[in-house]
Amino acid sequence: MNINVNRRKAVLLTGLFATSLLAIATAPARAQETTLAIKGYDPVAYFTDGKPVRGTPEFEYTWDEHRWRFSSAEHLALFKADPAHYAPQFGNYCAMALALGEIVVADPENWLISEGKLYVFGKPAPAGPELFKKDLAGNMAKSSANRSILPKQ
Repeated sequence: MNINVNRRKAVLLTGLFATSLLAIATAPARAQETTLAIKGYDPVAYFTDGKPVRGTPEFEYTWDEHRWRFSSAEHLALFKADPAHYAPQFGNYCAMALALGEIVVADPENWLISEGKLYVFGKPAPAGPELFKKDLAGNMAKSSANRSILPKQ
């Protein structure tokens, strides 16, 4: 009788151990954090304030697999109403580099609004926005054509 009790305990402990390992192995996949969009800058501020403004965790919204931050509840509401209008055309990546077939993480301090769309760049003028504007239509087309090289986020 004592041997059967010990076997049951051993089987139970083995099962608990295996379950614990499974839970630990799958925890990182569930806990993976959503990427912060444009380094936490408020995408609406480019349109309303005419300048880059940092957002705050207080006004945060998840859209398109990214966390977006805003400087005010008003900006958050505007974004929620039409996120595609306010989001940068190539997410966290430099529009000019993409036109050249390269992938460069953008610095949200370097930006341009053209035809009602926001573009962010990796480098300041003359390398980023100014170079992009020299052949605006051509660079927009090249960037769009190269969108498929961007990493999946």
